[in-house]
Amino acid sequence: MSAPPRHLGDFDLAVVGSGCAGSVLARAVKNAGRRVLLVERGRHPRFAIGESSTPLAALALERLAERWEMPDLRDLAAYGRWRARLPHLRRGLKRGFTFYRHERGLPFRNDIGNEHRLLVAASPDDEVADAHWLRADVDHHLVTAAEAAGVCYRDRLALDGCEIGDDGVRLAGAGEDGRVTARAAFVVDASGPGGFLAQALGIAAGEPPVPLDTGLLFAHVTMPRTFVEAAVAGGARMDAGPYPDDRAAVHHLLAEGWTYVLPFDHGVASIGFLIEGPPAAADLDPARDPTAAWRQLLAHYPTLQAQLGDADFVIGPRWVPRVPHRLARAAGERWALLPHAFAFTDPLFSTGLAQSFLAIERLAAHLVDGDGTFEEYGGLLAREADQVQRLVALAYAARGDMRAFIAVTFLYFTTVSFEEVRQRLLPPPAGRSWCWQGFLGAGDPALEATFADAAAHLADGPEPFAAWIEQQIEPRNVVGLADPARRNLYPVDLDALVAAAPRLGLTREEMEAALPRLRGR
Repeated sequence: MSAPPRHLGDFDLAVVGSGCAGSVLARAVKNAGRRVLLVERGRHPRFAIGESSTPLAALALERLAERWEMPDLRDLAAYGRWRARLPHLRRGLKRGFTFYRHERGLPFRNDIGNEHRLLVAASPDDEVADAHWLRADVDHHLVTAAEAAGVCYRDRLALDGCEIGDDGVRLAGAGEDGRVTARAAFVVDASGPGGFLAQALGIAAGEPPVPLDTGLLFAHVTMPRTFVEAAVAGGARMDAGPYPDDRAAVHHLLAEGWTYVLPFDHGVASIGFLIEGPPAAADLDPARDPTAAWRQLLAHYPTLQAQLGDADFVIGPRWVPRVPHRLARAAGERWALLPHAFAFTDPLFSTGLAQSFLAIERLAAHLVDGDGTFEEYGGLLAREADQVQRLVALAYAARGDMRAFIAVTFLYFTTVSFEEVRQRLLPPPAGRSWCWQGFLGAGDPALEATFADAAAHLADGPEPFAAWIEQQIEPRNVVGLADPARRNLYPVDLDALVAAAPRLGLTREEMEAALPRLRGR
């Protein structure tokens, strides 16, 4: 006869999944004096695809650090603080976003106008810059910090039962020492796509507003040379920009989709090829032989081949046949999903960390302070997923023409930079925390309409589309985008910000006095 299951205890909150988001949520609620269970199927340290932070993610981290007494999150929010105070956690410098457009079979071409190159700075210097996260290091640090704070952490525990009743949530699963049970007032799923609650509660798939079919071929590799070195050797002109091109989230636009390159300080880069549609349509078979598909993709683009052709694999390559996913609901009675468990579209524009930490702020505020409702939380996640899906689909559709694609990036950068400056310098509306402000314009009727209408205007052609985008972004363009004199090289322009002070309801003098608060100085 088998032994009865061991009861782990009764908790105020159970979090399933101990990635960076799950561990931060668990520690925040524990630091508020609640009883918290954190469950992990695997064991740290473990591999996870590298992620790239952004200014809005940094803002959320800084608010979480202050409100829930987690000072290490403030260190993670800026590259300089991270390197000085958490040097054992590997990371990469991210000064901004770099984009290149390639033509299949040809070396990368570029001249004085930078017609195939775009650099947009997100910070004025390295000290307050964003960072690429080596997730194996960061996730291990965060789960260790959660356990040290008193979170009841159980790894190598596979949950397979979930019953929700009036008296709470009853969980059951199997660990190395046999069957276990636990009870919690609420459960949050941070386990990612197709995770625990999606299966246990039978949550149906949701319908995205813009379907997108992409797979991901990814690896960690050594970095033998920079792309600029390879491009210059191939005859491209690469004038100095506002930051070194590769100290950024680097995007290569390809016929098959696009490629990200996130360089870490220890000479390794996280690289992924996002391939649109069935790989067979691109004469690839990554499911059968990921390494051969990787080599074949590089061979299609001579300058990428020159940069990465002799790189050594540290991890991978590995193939994920489908990246986008979405569920019908993000929250219900006594349960909620974090963003990646609810919906994910694509790593384009590095939206993941900002969405995750905003959601953590909302859930912690609701569970501890009673701020907001699960209905409000779920509805906001759905609207944010709509915005991201529309933006990403628009970028994919525009990537064949650099003029049109740059216009899409302006829509993104204007939206997020306006929100960053507003949140740094102004009090939140209606006395609520900034975390309830929808990401990427979610909840703003004008911005939602712009994102929804943009695809129809793209069909008018690159030049009319670019003109329409510039008209749409004008009321929120506080950072000097769409300036032909910049030749697609955009620094942090404080003069443009001061001149745009009235768009934020400030005088020039008020803006000048507030500038030190930008980027967490």
